[in-house]
Amino acid sequence: MSRYLIRRSLQAIPLLLATSVIIFMLVRLAPGGPLAAAERNPNVSPEQLALLRHKYGLDQPLTVQYFKWMGQLFQGNLGDSIKMHRPVSTLIAERLPNTLLLVGLSFLVTVIIAIPVGVYSAIKQYSIGDYIITTLTFIGQSIPIYWFGLVLILVFYVWLQNPFTDGPIFPGGGMYSLDQQGNLLDRLWHLVLPVTMLSLTWIAWYSRFLRASMLEVIHSDYVRTARAKGLGERAVRYGHALKNAAIPLVTLMALDLPALFGGALFTEMVFSWPGMGRLFWDSARARDYPVLLAVVLINSFLIVVFNLFADLGYGFLDPRVRYGDGEA
Repeated sequence: MSRYLIRRSLQAIPLLLATSVIIFMLVRLAPGGPLAAAERNPNVSPEQLALLRHKYGLDQPLTVQYFKWMGQLFQGNLGDSIKMHRPVSTLIAERLPNTLLLVGLSFLVTVIIAIPVGVYSAIKQYSIGDYIITTLTFIGQSIPIYWFGLVLILVFYVWLQNPFTDGPIFPGGGMYSLDQQGNLLDRLWHLVLPVTMLSLTWIAWYSRFLRASMLEVIHSDYVRTARAKGLGERAVRYGHALKNAAIPLVTLMALDLPALFGGALFTEMVFSWPGMGRLFWDSARARDYPVLLAVVLINSFLIVVFNLFADLGYGFLDPRVRYGDGEA
């Protein structure tokens, strides 16, 4: 196992380096730039523009800019935001915990709901409950996430009122009430609608995927053999069928976790949640190169890490998988 981890970690280094080159070039070659507003300002002279370009290193060739950026990155320096004039590492340290809280809680809710729903739908195939779940999952996969978030705000913030407080049932945005900063219950209260919005599509997708995987497994020979040996139905379903049906689901979840950060972009914009998604959006609009590069590189790193987690999950769920020299 340790050799496998070392080997996969070493393989990830050239992949991340190649990704950094592609990310850097795509961001820098995008139309516009961080000095676009100054370039359109008639009161800014060409000399002042030249000084600004030199200050931020934008007057150098792209290859020189890339290697200077990589040199700073290896030293743990992500640079300074051109728009906000603050260290990028500080901005990320402020925003990343908020996104991790939103994404982590959404993923937890997704797993807690999707797995029992998928198992029930497979066990009760063609029942009324199965038809209801299948219909709801189709709807959940079809609804645009940003539209669903606006509907949640309209229903639970605008239309419905809390009879005890004469206010909205749930907040329409933000992380906390102004007079309740630091209150855990207030923070969770503000998380209800964003988590619901972010979890909807994933619950629908994972429950349908697990249903199909379970249906394939419960009709296999080894499950019938387990029943023939006298094992109880619960042991057959959860000790044999679910454990094997969950193997492809683990891969899917591990690969989709970075995509949850993409979904968080819409959620954070709709609910004014100060996380990495809003930071990325604001930086993209301003062409704030250092922030954009840092956010995208972090997401790429997460993809590599969660791919590794998916491979390791195989060994736990399927004893036939062994990690050794020449095996993966």
